[in-house]
Amino acid sequence: MSILLISGTSTDVGKTVVTAAVAAVAHAEGRSVAVCKPAQTGIAPGEPGDLAEITRLSGVTRTVELARYPDPLAPDTAARRAGMPLLSLAETVAAIDELADADLVLVEGAGGLLVRMGEYTLLELAHKVGAPVLVVAAAGLGTLNHSELTTRTLAAAGVPCAGLVIGAWPTDPDLASRCNREDLPRVTDTALLGAIPAGVGQWERERFAAAAPSWFADGWRP
Repeated sequence: MSILLISGTSTDVGKTVVTAAVAAVAHAEGRSVAVCKPAQTGIAPGEPGDLAEITRLSGVTRTVELARYPDPLAPDTAARRAGMPLLSLAETVAAIDELADADLVLVEGAGGLLVRMGEYTLLELAHKVGAPVLVVAAAGLGTLNHSELTTRTLAAAGVPCAGLVIGAWPTDPDLASRCNREDLPRVTDTALLGAIPAGVGQWERERFAAAAPSWFADGWRP
C-alpha cells in the first residue's frame, strides 16, 4: 500500500478536484485506489460530500468518511459546536490501515496543514503513517507565502512533501498567477507537479479522467 496525503495551503484551493485527478490517473493505470476523507464539514447527514464528488469525477468507488459536521468550520470547532466527539488520531490511522489492500490510499485533509481534524492535524497524521503530503496551492496573489509556510512546516517536522499542484489554474491568468507559476518551485524548493484547469470539476467523468494525466508533469506517478 502506498499512502498519499493531500493538503491545501488554505481552504477552497481545489483539494477535492486535485484528489479526484490523482485518483483518476492511478485508476487509469489499473491500480486499485481508495480515498479517505477523515472529516467533512458544512454538510448535513445524507447529503453528497467531497467523496461523492471524487467518485463522480474519477470513478473510484472505495471511499471512507469518518465524521461530518453541519457547520462550515474547522472540524474540531464544528464538532464542539455540534456536541459531537472529536475525531482521534488512533481511529483515523485504523481506518487507513483497513484500506491496506489498495495499491494507493489517498487521504484528503480539511483546509490547511495545521487545521485541527479533531484531536490532531494532518501534519501529525502524515508523521504517524509515514506518508508524504501533496500540497495544493492557489494560483494568485498570496500563494507564495502560504506555500512556503506549508512546505517549511513539513520540512521542520520531517515529513516529505510530494510536490505542489495548483488547484485551479485560471483560463486567463493575471500577472501574479503567471509569475507565481514560475516562482513557486524557487521559493519552496519543491517541484511544481501540475496545474488543474479551473472549472474541470464541472466536467463529466469520461472527459475528466481522459484529461487528468495531462495536468501533471510528464513522468509523475502518484
